[in-house]
Amino acid sequence: MKIEKGQPGYLKALKTKYLSWALAEFAVVAAILILGYLRTNTKQNLFTVVAVVGCLPAAKMLVEFILVYPHKGIEPERYQEIEAKAPLVMRLYDMLITSTQKAMPVDALVISGHVVCGFSSSQRTDEAALARHIKSVLRDNGYDKMTVKVFHDYSMFLARAEGLNNIAAVECPEDDRREREIRKILFGIAM
Repeated sequence: MKIEKGQPGYLKALKTKYLSWALAEFAVVAAILILGYLRTNTKQNLFTVVAVVGCLPAAKMLVEFILVYPHKGIEPERYQEIEAKAPLVMRLYDMLITSTQKAMPVDALVISGHVVCGFSSSQRTDEAALARHIKSVLRDNGYDKMTVKVFHDYSMFLARAEGLNNIAAVECPEDDRREREIRKILFGIAM
């Protein structure tokens, strides 16, 4: 089963994908270089040029792996707890949201109406900067008056998610089109 963006375990799958692609691409580059040397007995040949150009996509995959590697996904216990306490709101997990300055990991996000609430266990994530960035991107895409809050404290996040779930239970929204559009925008700024 393929793990999609926004599902738990996505960061781990991304690490595996980037590492395997980088290794495979570097292996192809090495094979081309060796083949060229064995056929011509010199490193000054067309195979060397092809191998050098082939290093570009391999290096790109390696850089993406290095970017994702230090970040961890959500713990299974927390995932189960969020799923149990907030089943009526849209939930996203293992997001690595990128801005022009840095990549900020978010363990979980919940979206309900005009509210986006997130939890990040990583101390590298600047809560206020991430909230401003998400709010700015949403505003640029026509979603004004959004409330965006990111927590490092899991219990505060869980209380907010549970509150949003209770509101959703009372309001009983039939259409989750707005939440799906916000999710699509968030996927656009995440790795």
